[in-house]
Amino acid sequence: MDEQPILVEGKQGYRVITLNRASRLNSFNEAMHLALRAALAEAEADTSCRAVLLTGAGRGFCAGQDLSDRVMGEGAEPPDLGRTIEALYSPLVKQLRALPMPIVCAVNGVAAGAGANIALACDIVVAARSASFLEAFARIGLIPDAGGTFHLPRLVGEARARAMALLAEPVPAETAASWGLIWKCVDDGVLMGEAHALCARFAEAPTRGLALTKQALNASSANTLERQLELERDLQREAGRTQDYAEGVRAFVEKRKANFKGRA
Repeated sequence: MDEQPILVEGKQGYRVITLNRASRLNSFNEAMHLALRAALAEAEADTSCRAVLLTGAGRGFCAGQDLSDRVMGEGAEPPDLGRTIEALYSPLVKQLRALPMPIVCAVNGVAAGAGANIALACDIVVAARSASFLEAFARIGLIPDAGGTFHLPRLVGEARARAMALLAEPVPAETAASWGLIWKCVDDGVLMGEAHALCARFAEAPTRGLALTKQALNASSANTLERQLELERDLQREAGRTQDYAEGVRAFVEKRKANFKGRA
């Protein structure tokens, strides 16, 4: 029997959320989906939480969907995978992108299928050198989901996105970093230290401004330049009214470190 499918640990100004089905390479079942979404909602509701670190227990980050939930007997009715995406994966990806704080993903091993695409839906991805990213869907006759067909071409370009999706070959973390698929590849022994350092930095940052930055970046791929400029105007107006902006200006003038309050 699995333990709790998600572990949550509170740190100073941020939360660590760990996928905790290590015996199944942290593959998704419905219980883990629901627990992860609940943990993200709780982080959003906690005004003292200013960043989230997402990682996996054991030797991998996430192997995607738990296919033991998909075994069909002879003559059985095929599952409606579109319903699974609509009910579970799509809401999770939308929640990750819309969370009003940075999400750092520490990929500690293989990230395959939906596991790779959930990682790519986070804001900053740091991977261990031994980790890899695999769009495994073609191996079982499926298409990349969990936002894969959206994020891949935007991150690595059309040619590499098509090769990753159609060949279903693993991409080592070092290659992923050189392609721009992820932010950084680091030695295994320093992965979690790097991820915690990023979250600690975000825990002292102007969180509302970072949330508005996420909002602008999320909208940019669908906008014309004119519409994006209008959005920047509107969001900058909102950012300029925050206490953190006023504090940032004061700190700059006084030549000291800013004391941002974030979401408090």
